[in-house]
Amino acid sequence: MRTPRGKLLLVLAVVLVAGTGWGVGTLLRSPADEAAARKPPEPSLVTVAVERRELVATVVVSGTLEYGSPYPVSLAGVVGGSETAQRATRAPRRGTLAEGAVMMEVNGRPVFVFSGTVPMHRSIVLGAKGADVRQLQKALRRLGYRAPETGVFDQATIAAVSRFYAKRGYEAQQPTLELRQRHDDLRRAVRTAQEVLATERKALDQGKDVLPLRVRLANARQDLREAEQALKSARAQDHTTEDEAKVEAAESAVRAAEEKLLAARQELAQATATPTPAPTLGPSPTTEPTTEPTAGATAGPPADTRLLELRVTNAGADLAAARSALERVLEEAETARAKRLTELTKNVRVAREAVVTAEQALRQARQLSPVKLKVANARSDLAAARALLAEFSRTYGTIVPPGEVVFLPRLPARLHRPTVKAGELVDRSIATVTSSTFVVSGSVDAAEAERLKAGLNASIETEAGKIVPGTVTSLGGRDAKGAVPVTITPASMKGLKKLAGAPVTVRVTIGATDREVLVVPAAAVVTAADGRARVQVETAPDRTKEVEVRTGLSADGAVEVTGDLKPGDMVVINSA
Repeated sequence: MRTPRGKLLLVLAVVLVAGTGWGVGTLLRSPADEAAARKPPEPSLVTVAVERRELVATVVVSGTLEYGSPYPVSLAGVVGGSETAQRATRAPRRGTLAEGAVMMEVNGRPVFVFSGTVPMHRSIVLGAKGADVRQLQKALRRLGYRAPETGVFDQATIAAVSRFYAKRGYEAQQPTLELRQRHDDLRRAVRTAQEVLATERKALDQGKDVLPLRVRLANARQDLREAEQALKSARAQDHTTEDEAKVEAAESAVRAAEEKLLAARQELAQATATPTPAPTLGPSPTTEPTTEPTAGATAGPPADTRLLELRVTNAGADLAAARSALERVLEEAETARAKRLTELTKNVRVAREAVVTAEQALRQARQLSPVKLKVANARSDLAAARALLAEFSRTYGTIVPPGEVVFLPRLPARLHRPTVKAGELVDRSIATVTSSTFVVSGSVDAAEAERLKAGLNASIETEAGKIVPGTVTSLGGRDAKGAVPVTITPASMKGLKKLAGAPVTVRVTIGATDREVLVVPAAAVVTAADGRARVQVETAPDRTKEVEVRTGLSADGAVEVTGDLKPGDMVVINSA
């Protein structure tokens, strides 16, 4: 009889033999079993259910949060009037730049900032014209300095510039010592040329072939002046002294005849009006004689007036003769005056001809003189010296050097990064200025850029998870690597100033449905040969039907569809 221990050993042996047989059986397969094991599984459909939901299409932009519109600033030329080494004596400093502010100092001279789009490119000197001058004038007017807007750098604009500099503790750039010396040299050259010309002219005029003709010309001119003066005096005077005496005597004779005629007429009138009284018997011894006739007396015979009438007639004839004599005197005086004016006019004409003749003779003598060439050369030298002085003087005076003004597109601006330190030579960019607002600067590939445009809404997400709304403000040109720069401006700067330079992620919304729509995977939509879109809908296990659809917005691998579909329908995305 077996013990329990023996029974247990027997069972273990049987199990061991059975396990060994099973292991050997699994390792030893027939060729048919191997072929059956290598067959592909039965094909099956991969399906996804149709959904109804809102669809939002976005483009993701990875960028950096920084101040916008970076603008490198360089000086257009020298600061001050000297061409010596330009060294920064006061470096640019971070901060806000307002119009008219001093950005830095070079060799102790200021560099001002103004708002404008025309870059500074030359020294603005007296008489300069152009858009840059008009731009400077407008900036001065905005700052309260009364400058014209003519586009010409005139004295009024120079006065405004000088006041602007003085208000900020500087002096507008005056001509340098070198320019002042040059100006003095040019003026001395003009004076020297004038002296040489005068000397050569004197030598020419003192020559034996010219001097007599100069004297002759001087005499002819004196004769002409005297003849013209005599003619002028004769025209201003009606009669000569002799003629005036004759006229005065004739006028006196007329007046005497008029008085004599008046007296004769008065005597005749008196004699005619007064009758002759009759004689009386004698005077009474007790009465005075009287001229009045007594009552009853009779008038005597009429007075004899023939003598008086003869006197009146003779006086009238004398007056007529006197008046006739006055007329003759006046006519003779006028005739004499006309004759005299004719003679004096002829004298002036002759004198003028003599002057012209003397001038021609002198001119010919000067032209033939050996000294003539020296005079011509001296005159030419004087003209050249005057032209050089005039050309230099047109730009001589107060100037605005090209390096003392920087025009920025927008002000106020933020000086973001100075690139030159005090003591360094100013031979490159001096700073970078930006706007006072933050932007996100990033880039996308060209395909994604085609879906973007300025004005699209975006959401900006910081590394800390803060989300700020924003707007796409600009798209740049494609760079060498095919990327397109994108600028997004936040709607608010609140809480962002400390994040300057931090990376952010921006999602730009390029499209969205305004309600829930039917959505399928984009891989489920197939465009047939007729150009129409279709999906395969599973109707039973391993059975499908084609459904024509119209596609809409696509986003994140899904696409909006309309057609004979409903939520929950299973659409095929591939077959295995």
